[in-house]
Amino acid sequence: MTEIRENWSARSGFIIAAIGSAVGLGNIWRFPYVAYENGGGAFLIPYLIAIFAAGLPLLFLDYAVGHKFRKAPPTAYKKLMNSESLGWWQVMVTLVIGIYYASVLSWAGSYMFYSVGQQWGTDTQSFFFSTYLQNGEGLQFGFVPTLFIGLVVVWAVVMFILYGGVRRGVELANKIFMPLLVVLFSILVIQAVRLPGAVDGLNAFFTPNWEAMSNYKVWLAAFGHIFFSLSVGFGIMLTYASYLKRKTNMTGAGVVVALANSSFEILAGIGVFAALGFMAHSAGASVEDVVSGGIGLAFIAFPKIISSMGAGGDLFGFLFFASLTVAGITSMVSILQVPIAAFQDKLGWSLKKSVTIVAGSSAVVSTLLFSSHSAITFVDIIDYFANNIGIVGGGLLSIILVSWFRRPLLKQLKDHVNQYASLKLGRSWDFLLTVVTPLSLIVALGLTIKSIVSDGYGDYSASILWLVGGGTLAFFVLGAVIFSMMKDKTPSEQEK
Repeated sequence: MTEIRENWSARSGFIIAAIGSAVGLGNIWRFPYVAYENGGGAFLIPYLIAIFAAGLPLLFLDYAVGHKFRKAPPTAYKKLMNSESLGWWQVMVTLVIGIYYASVLSWAGSYMFYSVGQQWGTDTQSFFFSTYLQNGEGLQFGFVPTLFIGLVVVWAVVMFILYGGVRRGVELANKIFMPLLVVLFSILVIQAVRLPGAVDGLNAFFTPNWEAMSNYKVWLAAFGHIFFSLSVGFGIMLTYASYLKRKTNMTGAGVVVALANSSFEILAGIGVFAALGFMAHSAGASVEDVVSGGIGLAFIAFPKIISSMGAGGDLFGFLFFASLTVAGITSMVSILQVPIAAFQDKLGWSLKKSVTIVAGSSAVVSTLLFSSHSAITFVDIIDYFANNIGIVGGGLLSIILVSWFRRPLLKQLKDHVNQYASLKLGRSWDFLLTVVTPLSLIVALGLTIKSIVSDGYGDYSASILWLVGGGTLAFFVLGAVIFSMMKDKTPSEQEK
């Protein structure tokens, strides 16, 4: 028999879990760099506009669909507009993201311990690529034991949480990890702003470049970042909303989640750029010369900063990588909850069976693929295609199908949300979902595809790029088609 669908213990449990999903690795290493590259302090204007013009409208759409039908994306979209394949596309995207996200999370966990004694030495780049990852040229599948061990630990922790279900697993973990993250990162920021040169870093981060506001790429960067940052458009918030009790104020919760996420991103920007200012001060260089983002910031630049602090850098390093690890765990749990819930809905699996099969098989693929000499190659390419095409494409389709081709559904969803909403959805929500959000996503997706076709991505050969990236997209398509064709095993069918 299919298990009764769980609920969050209270709206506060949902809010803290949603914040835990939104606040992840990207908040710490992506937002500060994106903001700096796109106008510094002036970037906050398009960023805030993007939150209210695109992020929140799509977040409310996810909430509405998930809460109304109380199902994960495939079944919810099937009931809404007979578009189950769209839901499975989103499930395949989360499945792939979960598989590679575990790899980066294991790196952060390993570096948390490497911080003690600053085991990366003086050449942090060589340590990361050659000693730790043992990165090879092209695609090499040789076994790297240290990567394997880290992945096993990550998957064990995440699956332990998922086995607990919504209340005793996801919600409880977030109630523990989110306050811990705030404490850890607050201590780190306090330490960072007291470092010599920190003011120079903060000036670089907050000084507005008003000329950047006339560049359309800055606005696209703001809108693009919001979709990734709020975990919208690929099933996470839809699934989380499906566990809410019937009488819930969803718009109020959405605003709290968005503001909490943005507050943490700005806090991350302060901490990161204060540390980069110290790095520039120590090297006698400008902040511009030492700025980096993404994996390079976390595993190359920050270890350099930590080494510059001497023995006192051990604590700073531990706090930084512990923050990455904690933020990553709560996000990864939310990512995997989507496919787990989807298979429970589709096949009537119990929680234990769904976690064992879905998360267990993902763990096997993840540990085999990302404990190889090509781990970072796989992570980089798959991440680019999954985020810029998988997430954006799925989110765009969900908006267009509802707001352009099934307009009456938009009113139904709006009425559903407004029943208990403190912030009522009106015509502005209709306009934003019909015009602003889809057009911004169309432009972003079009520019991404154009860039890949004309310039490729990174320094990868066309053969590697299309083998890994094209294979990722093929997985999304095949998964969406195959699983949507499978027969549902609903409770009524099982009883018969």
